[in-house]
Amino acid sequence: QVQLVESGGGLVQAGTSLRISCVASGRVFSYYAAGWFRQPPGKEREFVSAISWSGDITHYANSVKGRFTISRDNAKNTVYLQMNSLKPDDTAVYYCAADFDSTQATINAYSYDYWGQGTQVTVSS
Repeated sequence: QVQLVESGGGLVQAGTSLRISCVASGRVFSYYAAGWFRQPPGKEREFVSAISWSGDITHYANSVKGRFTISRDNAKNTVYLQMNSLKPDDTAVYYCAADFDSTQATINAYSYDYWGQGTQVTVSS
């Protein structure tokens, strides 16, 4: 089994930055693609960003493109999401996910095998 634990969420003001992290532990013996998804209050879960195992391929939702940056440190089994110029619309529970069936980044939530418990990000206006 693999466990994913997110951290770094919190309450911030609009226009500021925040970095959230996701650490994988357990039976992390193979390569995996990773992604971030979020669920705003009262809405469906939505794709935010994804990254390949090597880190050379990334995808972003249009709503965060140019403001968010996904990265990873495979030696630490950690994936990051740097969020700049935050807006109140970015308020959501952010979930990381890992896809052990592929090394390529995917925006499809159904491709991911493991999910974290989520971290709350609240952006005040």
